[in-house]
Amino acid sequence: MARKVKRKKSKIRILLSFLLMVVIAVFACKYIITSVAQHLFEKYVEDRTTSVPSLEIGHDSAVAILPDRLNSPHAILIRLKDHTILMQKNSEEKIYPASLTKMMTTIVVIENLPDLKEEIKLSNSTFRGLYQADASMAGFQPGEQVRAIDLLYGAMLPSGAECCIGLADQIAVSEQNFVKLMNQKAADLGMDNTHFENATGLHNVNHYTTVKDLAILLSYAMQNDTFREIFTSSRHSTQPTNKHPGGITFYNTMFEDLNHQNITGGEMLGGKTGYTDEAGLCLASLAKVGKQEYILISAGAEGNHKSEQYNITDALAVYNNIRKD
Repeated sequence: MARKVKRKKSKIRILLSFLLMVVIAVFACKYIITSVAQHLFEKYVEDRTTSVPSLEIGHDSAVAILPDRLNSPHAILIRLKDHTILMQKNSEEKIYPASLTKMMTTIVVIENLPDLKEEIKLSNSTFRGLYQADASMAGFQPGEQVRAIDLLYGAMLPSGAECCIGLADQIAVSEQNFVKLMNQKAADLGMDNTHFENATGLHNVNHYTTVKDLAILLSYAMQNDTFREIFTSSRHSTQPTNKHPGGITFYNTMFEDLNHQNITGGEMLGGKTGYTDEAGLCLASLAKVGKQEYILISAGAEGNHKSEQYNITDALAVYNNIRKD
């Protein structure tokens, strides 16, 4: 009998020991998981913080031209390496971005489409209303099957509206849903004076931004290698498609408007033009002057596609008046 009692007590001790070990293991796992989660969260916050540009006003006399001498009523010049504002003119006033919108469209696509070699079929609905709105087109046709990367080049270089719609539909089913992603990205980047209504830049009174917000966007997007490659390309030839067996060759409208002009002691590396009647002539550009890279955003210059390109004139004037480092 005594032996049975001892055996029973021994089993109880073993059971209690096992339960204690289980409790200790649970708390240890909880601690480890919590610590790992906290570390990942801190890393996520750190990554987001370091990847989102914070523009700071510079205190040096890096630019010799006065903002009032520009044709564009809105402009901002950023030194890319430290996101320092070197010059600004009405940079926080509301503007209509026209096709500069496509910079946001492009970076949102790049970040949301895993395979940029994926083929996308452009439906009849892709083109609905674009011709009537006199939107810029890249030259694709209804029913054409095009790689996503070629659509991105088509959106940025010749400013093809059909490319934007095709990509938006592929990612978010509709342009309206895609625009939600654009506005969320703007909020994430701190573009507090920006609201998008479409992916193309066609005029809408509720589709607006500022040149400062666009500088934040471009500074961020330039950190992406794919975006930079597209933005700085002067031309691009697509892969053959079912509608264009020989492919299509695009030319960057900014380089065409430059007409072989360039910067003394520097180089225009890339850019995106924009124009509507309401937005005026706009330009987002990247240039290297001396050893530094700069971003200039300008908007609202008078003129049109047939007049002198005052957005280009302003860019050359500003970059030519940067002190060489």
